[in-house]
Amino acid sequence: MTNETPDSEVAAPTSLTVPVAANTGAIAAVGLDLQEGKVIPRKQVLSWALWDWATQPFNTVLLTFVWVPSFLTSHFFLAADVAAQGLQADGSYIKCDSAAAGNAYCDGIGQLAANLGWGITAAGILIALLAPVMGQRADAAGRQKLQLAIFTGLLVLCQFGLFFVDEGQQWFLLGVSLIAIGSVVSEIAGVNYNALLVSVSTRKTVGKVSGLGWGFGYLGGIVALAVVVGAIVGGLLDGNVAWTFRIVALGCTIWTIVFAIPILLNVPEPVSLGVVRKVNFFASYIELAKSIARLWKETRPTFWFLLASAVYRDGLAAVFTFGSVIAGAVFGFDFIDLVIFGIVLNLVAGLSTILSGRLDDRIGPKPVILFAIGGLVVCTLTVFFAAELGKPLFWVVGIILAMFVGPAQSSSRSFLARVTPAGREGEIFGLYATTGRAASWMASLLWGIFIAIAANQILYGILGITLVLVVGFVLLVFVRAPEHARA
Repeated sequence: MTNETPDSEVAAPTSLTVPVAANTGAIAAVGLDLQEGKVIPRKQVLSWALWDWATQPFNTVLLTFVWVPSFLTSHFFLAADVAAQGLQADGSYIKCDSAAAGNAYCDGIGQLAANLGWGITAAGILIALLAPVMGQRADAAGRQKLQLAIFTGLLVLCQFGLFFVDEGQQWFLLGVSLIAIGSVVSEIAGVNYNALLVSVSTRKTVGKVSGLGWGFGYLGGIVALAVVVGAIVGGLLDGNVAWTFRIVALGCTIWTIVFAIPILLNVPEPVSLGVVRKVNFFASYIELAKSIARLWKETRPTFWFLLASAVYRDGLAAVFTFGSVIAGAVFGFDFIDLVIFGIVLNLVAGLSTILSGRLDDRIGPKPVILFAIGGLVVCTLTVFFAAELGKPLFWVVGIILAMFVGPAQSSSRSFLARVTPAGREGEIFGLYATTGRAASWMASLLWGIFIAIAANQILYGILGITLVLVVGFVLLVFVRAPEHARA
C-alpha cells in the first residue's frame, strides 16, 4: 500500500472517484465508491481494527488453543475410571494415535471431539438462518453499530457463562452449548463489523485495512495467550486443575468488554442509501430471497464468490477449531505446549496477514486466496501422512499453515467489500456469513464421520477438513471478479 500519510489521518485517494448510480438500488453502486476523495481519520481505522483484537480471545484462547482442547475435550469430562486408563506413570496422558486405537480413554476423547463437531454444526445452522436477516434489518434501520453492540454483548455473556463450567460429565453439554452459542453471536456481530469496513476504507485501501483488522486479531491473540503463559509460569494458575480454565474464561470476558468500546465510540455508520426496505422479521426472508435473485441476475460473480467462499471458509474455520484437538490428542501437546504453539502461530499469522493486505491491494484478492488455500491443503496432507514424525513435524507444519490462514480470511473479506452494492453492506456480509455457515456442516460433519469410520482415531478427521478445502479451491478457480473490482 503506497498511500500512507505521516500524520494522524488516512487519506482516501481521489484519482478513482466514481459517482454513485442515480438508481441507488443498482447493484453496480459499490459502497466503497462513496469513500473516494474522503479523508478517513486514523483513529477510526484503529478503533475499527481493535474489535478484532477485542473478540480474538474467544477464538484463540477459548476455542482454539486453551479452553476447548485442554479442558472441554480432555480427561476433565470423562468418567473417572475411563480417564484413569489414559494416565501414565509420570502423570501425563497417553497420545491417542493409531497405536492407541481401542483404548477406552482414547475412545472417550474421540467421542468428546466428535460431540464438539455436532455442536459446531448446530451453531452453523443457526447462523445460516439468522445472519443475513439480521444484517438486512441493520441495513434497513441504518443501525449496524447497534447490532454490533448487542451481539458483542451476547458474546461477553457466553464467555462469562464458561466461568461456571466445572469438570465432570454433567457439565460437558453446558460447555459445548456456550461455545456453540458464542460462535453464533460472534458470527452475527462479525457481520456488522465487516459491514463497517466500508466506513473506514476506500477502494484502494480496503485490502490494507482488512488485513490490519485480521492482523490486530492475531496479535491480540498473542498477547492474550502470553498472559495465560505468564500466569502459569508465575505460579498464579495451574494447567492441571479445572479452576484455571474458569479463570481464563473470566479474563477473556473482561478483555472483550474493554477493547470493544472504541469501535462503538469512534466509527461512523456507513452512509444509508435507503435501498433496503423495512419489513417485519419473517418478511425479511422474502426480501432475502429477492436479494439473492438480484445477485444472480445483476452481479453473478458475487453470487458465485459467496458460494465458493462458503466452502473453503468452512475449511479454514475447521483448521483452527479442530487443529488444536489434533495437537493435544494425537501429538501429545500439553497445556503449556498448546499455549506457546498458539502464541507462535498467531505471531506468524498476524504478520503475514498485514503484509498480504498490501499484496491484495496490488494484485487483487483472488490470487492471494488461491495461493493460501493451496498451501493449507499441502499442510494438512503432510500432517496426516507424516504423523509418525511426531511433535517436531506438527510444529513446523503449523507455523507454515499459519502463514496461509490469515491472508485467505482477510482477502476474502476484501474481495466481497470490493463488490458489495452500496447500502447493502450488512445484508451482503450477512449472506457472506450465511453461505459460509450454510456449508459449515461440511467440515464438522466430515470430521466426525472420518473419526467414526477410523474407530475414533482423531487424526483421520483431518482428511475431512482437507476435502472441504480442495472443493473450495476448485470452485474459486472458476469465479471471475467483476471488472470494477479487478481494476
